[in-house]
Amino acid sequence: MMKLGAFSVSLSVKDIRASKQFYEKLGFSVFAGDLEKKYLIMKNEASLIGLFEGMFENNILTFNPGWDADAKTLADFEDVREIQARLKEKGLRLDQEANDTSSGPASIVLTDPDGNAILIDQHV
Repeated sequence: MMKLGAFSVSLSVKDIRASKQFYEKLGFSVFAGDLEKKYLIMKNEASLIGLFEGMFENNILTFNPGWDADAKTLADFEDVREIQARLKEKGLRLDQEANDTSSGPASIVLTDPDGNAILIDQHV
């Protein structure tokens, strides 16, 4: 089994302030981000959503290897380059690849059969 890390949905929003207010009414609170830079990460218990105004066109499923749901570094995790190699072995095409000779932060992007973007974004 692949360890993909913390999961969130990154939403492309039209008005960051309106979206923030809406999700606060659903019980989410700001966890990270910068309202003035038009992005927020919001949390309700273990559920995470990212609100991004004007940064990308469609919603994105996001995984963060090396992080738990509180953005704390895990002692044991599968590096994004290992995940990349395993996905390629399974015949999946990646839209964006990580440099497999690097270490530390990196990301990969792939698209599911229905056109949903999946970002695997390692910050550690």
